[in-house]
Amino acid sequence: MGLTADQLREGIDFVAAREARLGAALERVGYPDTRIRERGYRTLLRTIVGQQVSVAAATSMWNKLAAELGEEIAPDALLARDFDTLRACGLSRQKQGYARSLCERVVSGALDLDNLPADDEEAIAELTQIKGIGRWSAEVYLLFAEGRPDIWPAGDLAVQAGIGRILDLPERPSEKETRALAEDWRPHRGAVAILTWHCYNNPAL
Repeated sequence: MGLTADQLREGIDFVAAREARLGAALERVGYPDTRIRERGYRTLLRTIVGQQVSVAAATSMWNKLAAELGEEIAPDALLARDFDTLRACGLSRQKQGYARSLCERVVSGALDLDNLPADDEEAIAELTQIKGIGRWSAEVYLLFAEGRPDIWPAGDLAVQAGIGRILDLPERPSEKETRALAEDWRPHRGAVAILTWHCYNNPAL
């Protein structure tokens, strides 16, 4: 489960006490809502299903998978289906490859989502062994599903734009610059990341 409302406030307040511009932005936009996802395989599978398609298309595919495989969409059930069956659920050849990579790692025990490494970088490295799960997807999973407090997805364009607005920068910072800007905000960068999404295109800021 992701960061609770209390954890969000605690983390944002910690950083706002050190960064006046963040505190000023907080006064204008208020605290963000929590972003909590289910921990485990289904959330990662849903990430794969949703890649590069609209929300409506992803929902349609997910509902078809649930109808075919059962509400749990168990990994062994997905692996037992052939290409055409999964194609009829809307999964392209690429998505099927990614989904099978995830399912195979879960079924074999190579990936234990209840016991990912405590070190964030090691956990990201393990998650990115799944085909189709890049660093951004791994970071978002660890932040929203596990509530790891110091995750900082500096490659996210909305995080870059949001922090640029919060700090009143002349242009959107690069991934490297975004990562450097947040070094002093450890160990609460995850709460700030959620605030940046809240600030992105927020008319109050």
